[in-house]
Amino acid sequence: MAAQRKTSRYVVPVAVAGIAAATIGLVPALAASGDPDLPEITAQQLIEKIAASDTQTLSGTFKVSTDLGLPAFDGLLGGIAGGAAGGEGSADPSAQLTKLVSGTHTLKIAADGPERQKLTLLDGKEQYSLVHNGDEVWAYDSRSNEVFHEKGVEGPGEAPEKGLPASPQQLADEVLKAAGDTTSLTVGGTAKVAGRDAYRLVIEPKQQGSTVDSVTIAVDAATGTPLKFTLDSTSGGKPVVDAGFTKVDFGKPAASEFDFTVPKGAKVTEGDDIEKSHEDAGKDLEKELGDLGLGGGLGGGLGGDEGEMNVIGEGWTAIARFDSGAPAPKTDEAPKEVQGFLDSFGEKVSGKFGSGTVFKTKIVNALMTEDGTVYVGAVTPQALVDAADAAR
Repeated sequence: MAAQRKTSRYVVPVAVAGIAAATIGLVPALAASGDPDLPEITAQQLIEKIAASDTQTLSGTFKVSTDLGLPAFDGLLGGIAGGAAGGEGSADPSAQLTKLVSGTHTLKIAADGPERQKLTLLDGKEQYSLVHNGDEVWAYDSRSNEVFHEKGVEGPGEAPEKGLPASPQQLADEVLKAAGDTTSLTVGGTAKVAGRDAYRLVIEPKQQGSTVDSVTIAVDAATGTPLKFTLDSTSGGKPVVDAGFTKVDFGKPAASEFDFTVPKGAKVTEGDDIEKSHEDAGKDLEKELGDLGLGGGLGGGLGGDEGEMNVIGEGWTAIARFDSGAPAPKTDEAPKEVQGFLDSFGEKVSGKFGSGTVFKTKIVNALMTEDGTVYVGAVTPQALVDAADAAR
C-alpha cells in the first residue's frame, strides 16, 4: 500500500498529459489528394451548412494519430486507467480508449441514428469493439477475451459518458459554439477526403499567447457532414492530432452490424460492478488526496467546494485556476517508472508567486506552484507564470 501511495502522488502531473489529449478528442487532419473545383462559399455559409447537416447513417474507416510532443505514455496512462477499472485487459471503455491519446490507431465505425453506433479499434491482430444498441452498451477485448456490459443507456446524450467517442460532427459543433470575437473563421480552399469533395473551414485565434495555431474542419460538400478535423500547435511540426475518415459510406449499415453475442468462454463484467469498484477505490484514494491534489483540485476543483475553479481571461487564452489542496510533488521522490516521464516534460519556473513546475505539452500546459495552486490552459508557459504573478 505504501508503494501504491508513493506512486499515486504523481498521478496529477501525469494526468495533465492525459487530460490534454482527452480534451482534444478525435481531432482529424486534412490529407491532400487533389483539391476539387467547388462553387465558392463564405465561412458563414459553410457554418450554416454544417448546422443544417442531418447525417444519421454512415460507416467507414477512421485513422487517428496523436503527437503531444511527449514521450510515449499510452502504456503509463493505460496502466493507471486499467488499474482503476479492475486490472490489465479489462474491456471497460474508460481503460481501453486511453490508447487513443498517443500513437497511431485505425478504427472502423458505423452509425444508424442516435440509438446505434459501433466502433472497432484495430491494433495488430487484436481488436477492441464498442457497441451502443438501444439502451445497452457492449464492449469486447479480444486479447483478454473479456466483455463489458452496461444496460440503461437512455439516449445519445449519455453515449460519450459510456465511453463512446465524439463524432467529427460533435467536435465541430463544440468548436463552433466556442467561436466568438476572439476567433477568425475563413474558408481555406477545398480538399479530397475519403474520396469525397470537401471544403476546408479554418478556425484561428485572434489572441496572442494561445498554443493553438489553427483548427481546420473538412466539411463534406454534398452533405455538410464534417469528415476531418485538424489541430495544429504554434510550436509547429506534426499536427497535435491527425485523424479522420479514410473511407466513408453514408448508406444505412445492416442491422446485424450492431448485434452482439458474448464469445464463448469470455468473462462478462457489468458496468454497475465496475462503478462500485471505482467507488471503493475512490474511498481509499480519498485518504490520500492531500498527496494526490485531486480532492480539491482536478476532482473537487471542477465542482467541489474546497478547490473551486476560477477562469482567468477568455477565449483561446482562458486559464483555469484552482487549489489542489496539497503541495506539488517532488519529482526526485517519484518512483523510477514515473520520474523520467515527469522530468521529460516538466520545467522549473519562478516569479512573484514563488516557484513551481510547468508541465508542458504541445497544446495544454499546466503550472503547479509549490503551495499546490494549479494554472492550466491552452496557453504558453509564460502566460501561466504571468497569471500566477497577477494573482499575488
